[in-house]
Amino acid sequence: MANLFDIKGRVVVMTGACGVLGATIVKYFAAQGCKVVLLDLERAAEKGNQLVAEIKADGGEAMFLPTNVLDTAALEQNLADILKAYGSVDILLNAAGGNMGPANVTPEQTIFDLDIDATRKVIDLNTFGTIIPTKVFAKAMVENKKGSIINFCSMSSFRPLTRVAGYGIAKAGMASWTQWLAGELAIKFGEGLRVNAIAPGFLLTNQNRTLLTNPDGSLTDRSHKIIGHTPFGRFLEPDELVGALHYLACDASKGVTGTIVAVDGGFNAFTI
Repeated sequence: MANLFDIKGRVVVMTGACGVLGATIVKYFAAQGCKVVLLDLERAAEKGNQLVAEIKADGGEAMFLPTNVLDTAALEQNLADILKAYGSVDILLNAAGGNMGPANVTPEQTIFDLDIDATRKVIDLNTFGTIIPTKVFAKAMVENKKGSIINFCSMSSFRPLTRVAGYGIAKAGMASWTQWLAGELAIKFGEGLRVNAIAPGFLLTNQNRTLLTNPDGSLTDRSHKIIGHTPFGRFLEPDELVGALHYLACDASKGVTGTIVAVDGGFNAFTI
């Protein structure tokens, strides 16, 4: 019987690939024999090329391409370069996103302090920063009649969290987009086109480190609340995401679409 988890030779494209999570994820997929394309901003080129060098040193195949997930023309050039190098796009990981302080409402603030321009930027990045790459790269999947798109949701996709106003709006919308697109692609282009998402729990990353840790490295009050609401009693580690991603990417999940998989140490399931 065929190994349904075998993804050797598949082309994996990941946006936002050069952060803490991205580095772990692209290395994992390269280790499974995938051809990995790292997409990130031009300012991440040094990190991206370093990751590519590390992957190649371990016998893998990878390339870094600078992009802007809000720029259709840049993404279409990325697609042309990827097809020229590897011939297809089999798996798309939409991981680009982020937050901005002024798009939050701190305990000392009220809704009237919310910065609309910052909130709009956060919503644009996390929403259109997934929709636009999907429109571009799904074209190659439609031609092959097969492909797995995996979006990155959040605990904010299931319920609102204090403070993160703009980010929460975007990630809740991303859950709806994932489910809508799953039906849209399957109905119009066939069951080979699948769309799912993972919803990571709380991890320490470069983006949230100042929110979750004090200058001396100790945990903030918010961190203690998060961990107190997490049955595992700790933050998640980046490598704990890769199993769910592998499952959604491979043929073992060929009957799965429109699903959001929480990898959260039980946070979303726990009440009291």
